Amino acid sequence: MARSLVDLLWRDHPEAPRGGSRGPESRVSTGEVVAAALDLADSGGLAEVTVRRLGAHLGISAMSVYTHVGSRDDLLVLMADAAHAQMDLPAFGRAGWRTRCRRVAEANRAQLLARAWLLDVDDDRTVLGPGTIAKYDHELQAFEGLGLDDVARDAALTLLLDLARSSARVARRRPTTGTNVGAEEWARWGPALGRYLGDAHPLAQRVGGAAGAAMGAASSPDHAWRFALERVLDGLSSLGR
Repeated sequence: MARSLVDLLWRDHPEAPRGGSRGPESRVSTGEVVAAALDLADSGGLAEVTVRRLGAHLGISAMSVYTHVGSRDDLLVLMADAAHAQMDLPAFGRAGWRTRCRRVAEANRAQLLARAWLLDVDDDRTVLGPGTIAKYDHELQAFEGLGLDDVARDAALTLLLDLARSSARVARRRPTTGTNVGAEEWARWGPALGRYLGDAHPLAQRVGGAAGAAMGAASSPDHAWRFALERVLDGLSSLGR
């Protein structure tokens, strides 16, 4: 009988059911299948993670892969949980709640930028895994001293994680060459644009000019991220009691 997703996620726990003794022993473990899938995703994104490619990578048949992970959707959950277990969780030390929350948000954004394929895994079942639960427990501690009840604390963490996810999505979509408007482009195109605009749209010219000078570009995902994070933390401060 195939193991449930919960059993697969908790396969290394002492209470996890063991496989039966019938049939030949498998050449690879579920953990090795998940590790191989992580390697493929890290190098080429989720499109690289196919059961056929995994089997070839591990030297087993596609059907054998399914005996370890149930389905590709289940595999994605196993991969996300493993990535959460491998994530460098931020140290809190004696820092105040605002610094702790900032570290949580920044660590998650860094993880999503380093493993952008996680942005394509949208499955609530990841909350069932040991890596995800350990991460959740650690991150909830960031709100100690803020005075939130349990439901508000969960919502506050969700808000931080959603912000990190949104920012990482924007950064991932942003092209690195060819279509950016940076300092060099402003210097080259600014005079012509000024001639075309003349006195039109003065507010756009004033604000856009100030923002462009501050960021050195027409837009900056990092600047937007820092601004949004601080405003979220400002809002959380008003909830404390």
